[in-house]
Amino acid sequence: MNSISEFNRFTGELKEDGYLMPVLFVGHGSPMNGIEDNEFSRRWAQTAHEIPRPKAVLVVSAHWLSNGTRITAMDFPRTIHDFGGFPQALFDVQYPAPGSVEVANETAALLNNIHAELDHDWGLDHGAWTVVRNMYPDADIPVLQLSIDYNKGPQYHYDLAKQLYNLRKKGILIIGSGNMVHNLRMVAWNKLNEPEYGYDWAHDLNDKFKALISSGNHHDLINFSRISPNINLAIPTSEHYLPLIYTLGLQSDKDELSFFNDKAVGGSLTMTSVKFG
Repeated sequence: MNSISEFNRFTGELKEDGYLMPVLFVGHGSPMNGIEDNEFSRRWAQTAHEIPRPKAVLVVSAHWLSNGTRITAMDFPRTIHDFGGFPQALFDVQYPAPGSVEVANETAALLNNIHAELDHDWGLDHGAWTVVRNMYPDADIPVLQLSIDYNKGPQYHYDLAKQLYNLRKKGILIIGSGNMVHNLRMVAWNKLNEPEYGYDWAHDLNDKFKALISSGNHHDLINFSRISPNINLAIPTSEHYLPLIYTLGLQSDKDELSFFNDKAVGGSLTMTSVKFG
């Protein structure tokens, strides 16, 4: 059955399913994870089999920063190759998943005092499709993106995410896609193939983030600049960290949490990911 037709059977008015869809924060790392068969891509695929099949996927990617909040709202979002210097095989990839204007409208309607503009130009950037392509390779589930307003701080994004909580009750899988520790300027390119090679500060900050997540200390994670004197090494700019803040805002008090892909790459980047629920 055509995926859009199948989806439209239950959209227009998304029904609550009687359970909470899990929420994921995914360390997406290199765009090459979108086509390589490695431990990270395999774990993404495994995760898809461990959770209920979603009615749609909404991704908050580190790679869509905008002035204001935007939501993709086209029938078929284009595959964006927003990178350079990689093999042609990566540029050749297309992920032809449908979108959903219905879910975009419902998402926008949940946001009080925030005007979310429906976007018809963006598509799926590599923070979205490299992950979702491994999870749902048949491209038969609608995929949307929610942008990150670069004018706003972490508390704003946390509060915005809380307003989207009801999407979890309606079978929507929300994924924050970034990296907890992300400093490309300090990547040790000659160490990329050394398992778990990481600078001491990268391991230390990653452990601190995990401890705060495990204890439910959202306050310190939101006010991350105070966590450590080395925080600017782990988060020189916030766009890869903010998708984590969205998943924290969506967390339920009853959610179990687990970490996966908990490894460092190239010294200054961690792939650590979290499943809530």
